[in-house]
Amino acid sequence: MLVAHADGELYRRASEGPDLVPLTPRNEIDLSAAWKLSRIIRQYQPEIVHAHDPHAVALAGLALSFSAPQPRPRIVASRRVDFHLQAHSFSRWKYRQVDLFIAASRAIKEILEGDGIPASQIVVVHDGIDVGKIARLPVVDIHSEFWLPRGAPVLVNVGALVDHKGQRYLVAAMPQVLKSVPDAFLIIFGEGELRPALEKQIKQLGLDKHVRLAGFREDVLQVVKSADLFVMSSVTEGLGSTVLDAMAMRLAIVGTRAGGIPEAVVHNECGVLVPVADPQALAAAIVRLLRDPERRRVMGARGLARVTEHFGVARFLEGTLKAYRVAVERNASTAALNSSTQPNGSA
Repeated sequence: MLVAHADGELYRRASEGPDLVPLTPRNEIDLSAAWKLSRIIRQYQPEIVHAHDPHAVALAGLALSFSAPQPRPRIVASRRVDFHLQAHSFSRWKYRQVDLFIAASRAIKEILEGDGIPASQIVVVHDGIDVGKIARLPVVDIHSEFWLPRGAPVLVNVGALVDHKGQRYLVAAMPQVLKSVPDAFLIIFGEGELRPALEKQIKQLGLDKHVRLAGFREDVLQVVKSADLFVMSSVTEGLGSTVLDAMAMRLAIVGTRAGGIPEAVVHNECGVLVPVADPQALAAAIVRLLRDPERRRVMGARGLARVTEHFGVARFLEGTLKAYRVAVERNASTAALNSSTQPNGSA
């Protein structure tokens, strides 16, 4: 059963069938929404309640604190960002309700351990993408879409325009890139709170003709397919699903060593990795690959092979199901232990 926000994109895409339930919490401490979720849990008595973001963790914890069937369902929580857990009392309470964390990268697992979560309560399951689906997507010519000169090299970046995605370092790298490759263009796809700041930076650096903020596009994958190089400038990053998408498109990657990116991109095999927040290093790596089409081609082929072998949907599903089994087995062991400690229990 899928419980999703009634106004959200997930609900829109999955909006059919009796196993889809709308729930619209006002915030993560919405007791009314938690009570509704508790009724759903009591009705269907699941073994697993899988929370996919921090608000869902809070809602699941509150719902089970009201009244839970016995044995109590296990709360499994996905963790896809390499941010530290908040330290305030409610945050500590809600994460104590989690029986098992699914971390999207080893980097996230290390952060969770640093925040006090026992290693035994964390499994790593890398995100998976549908490589076949990406291969079947039609190509949208990026040069035609943005009126770029034929043959001009095009860099792309995809991500929310927020501080941890590091686009300001990528924009800062472009003057150095243009000194060596004067006909290069950078297209940044995404929206966010930093758009005004990035627009100002682009104007101050005189990059108006060479750097475009393309906003959000439904067909972003089709457009990115016709680019020459994918650049991931993040300061922090759980794993980087857009990097996986780009690798599935046979694009070489220039990325930072943030979070889980090095787990996806093998340095000097699928792309080039540089330190975070370093425009000079970004520029040097971009120029090196733009000047070497054959190296980009080889890296693109290796990236496709890597993402197909290690980051496909089947592998992701297998890892997630294995995590569910671990949680359920722990639940059964706990129930047996509790039964054996009762006055009339036997074990």
